[in-house]
Order: sequence, then structure tokens, then C-alpha cells
Amino acid sequence: MIKVGEDIEVPILGSIAFGLIDRGTNVIQVRPVSFCNLNCIMCSTDAGPYSKWRQAEYWVPPEILLDGVREIIKYKGIDKVEAHIDTVGEPTLYSRLIELVQGLKDIGEVKIVSMQTHGQNLSEHKVEELSEAGLDRINLSVDAIDEKLAKYIQGAEWYNVRKVLRIAEYTLENTKIDIHIAPVYLPGINDEEIPKIIKWALKTGAGKKWPPLGIQKYIPHKHGRKAPVKKVMSWYEFWNYLKSLERMFKVKLIPRLEDFGMFKTKPLPKPFRVGEKVRVKIVAPGWLKGEKLAVDLRGLRTITVVNAEELHEGAKVSVRIVRNKDNIYVAIPT
Repeated sequence: MIKVGEDIEVPILGSIAFGLIDRGTNVIQVRPVSFCNLNCIMCSTDAGPYSKWRQAEYWVPPEILLDGVREIIKYKGIDKVEAHIDTVGEPTLYSRLIELVQGLKDIGEVKIVSMQTHGQNLSEHKVEELSEAGLDRINLSVDAIDEKLAKYIQGAEWYNVRKVLRIAEYTLENTKIDIHIAPVYLPGINDEEIPKIIKWALKTGAGKKWPPLGIQKYIPHKHGRKAPVKKVMSWYEFWNYLKSLERMFKVKLIPRLEDFGMFKTKPLPKPFRVGEKVRVKIVAPGWLKGEKLAVDLRGLRTITVVNAEELHEGAKVSVRIVRNKDNIYVAIPT
């Protein structure tokens, strides 16, 4: 595990694996840690103990994240911010999670603190602590209610969906935290489970303030795990599937940004253009095999350099930017 601010000094912006991400809205993604203890069959980031692509994991102290959030808010000039704690792994494995939630909620402009999780590491005591710290919403990934199928999808025999459901019900009944249920629909795998999940979510009172459900489309990724689905649905097919469920259960399943209080804001400036050559210093192994983590010589952004097996830490090299969307930078050696 590489500790940002201790093992390496890098900008908090630029990497998809850790730090902060601004996608031009009032929601700031906060990624304090990258690792996971599940091995979900459809994981887009190939997380968990069985990962084939990962070579490094990252951990960021809350102080660095909080300073970065304040800077982003100052630049955007807005006072209705949602700080969303998500990761390319499992946020509840972050050892200073309570401090992070409390620190985010103490920032005056941050009105909502939310978190994404599969819930496997939560307990009654933990959700009470999170509620006291100021967590407003949990986006809970439950992909099956059948115990055997849930273990298969999450790739872990120890995964206990019954416990996850029980903790979710406890959270809704005994804390101020709302829960938004977000299963991934896997055609041919959990078809029968999606209606069960909808019924359970509505029965337990999920969605006290926000939409109760947000069913996600399965999208295979280059370095992610490929679930053995019957077919990969088109967006047209997926929207029609959701509309049929909406009619069946009389619940909204295609939410708008406004349903979550989201709105567009000016995005952070991008210091580097796609195609631009930049001098960088290699500082650490990259998140995935064949990658290196680098920082431009002005210290503006963290940059992931791919096809970088021959580059060594400490080397100063020229790279060409091939991606800068949302201030996430990927480059290749020149």
C-alpha cells in the first residue's frame, strides 16, 4: 500500500484510483483508498484479492483530501456541495472513515455527505458512528437477495447478504442515514433478483429523502472482470427494461440529476491538453500493471503513464497526454 503524503508527494487531482474527482457538477468524488475485500464478477476496476491487473493500492490521509475539497469549492464558488465518498474498491475499508465524514460535514459549503458501499463491513455500531459523524446517504450495492447467488456475484464465500440487508434495515430505522439501493443488472444472472430487491427496498423504507433505487447497467471494461451475462444490453434496451419495472412496481427508476440535488457547475481548469507533451517525474508504481504514477514538473496534476514498464522511479521523462477528461490524466511515453 502506498500512502500519499508519506510514501509519495503527489497532487490530489489527476488519478482515477485515489484523491478527488470533479466532473463539472456540485458533487465532488472523494477517493481515500483503492483496495477491496470482494471479488465481484462484474467489477469494472478488477478489485479484490483475485485481481489480475492491479499492482499497487493507495491510501490518502483525510487532511489532504479535506484541503483539496476546500480548494475545489473555493474555485467553483458554490455553497451547495455533495461530497461523495466512493472508490475503485470499498470505502468502508478506509481506517479513518469517521474522521473523513466528520471533516467533510464540518466544511460549511458541504451540505450532503454520501458514500458508496457493498455494506459487507458495516455493523450497527459503525452506522451509528457514521450517522453521528454526519453521513447523509449510503448508496448500497445489493445485486442479489438469494444467498448463494449473492456469494457468487460478490466473489466471496464469506459474503453474507442477510447481514447486509439486516444492517440496512437497522440503519433506516435507527439513524438519520438514508439508503439508495443500487444493484447492477446482469442479464441471465440476476434477472429474478431485481424484482426482489425492488420489493425489499420499498418495504424497508429506503429513499426517505432521495430516490430509493438506482439500477445500474452492466458495462464491461477493458481491465475489468467480464461477467458471463446472457448479453450486454444496449442503452435503449436497458431504459426500456427500467420503464417496464417502473410500470410494474410504480416506482421511479430513471432518476434525474435534480432528484439528487445535483446541478452543473464550472469544471476545474485542465492544465494539459490531449496531445500535449509534458515533462514528468516518475514517482511510484501505477495502479495497474504496466503503469507508472508521475507528476508534472510544476506539480499541477498526478498523471498515469501507461506502457511504462521500462521507466524507473525518479526518472524525468517526456510523455504525451492521451486523456484529460474530468481532470483524470493518462499519458504515454514519447
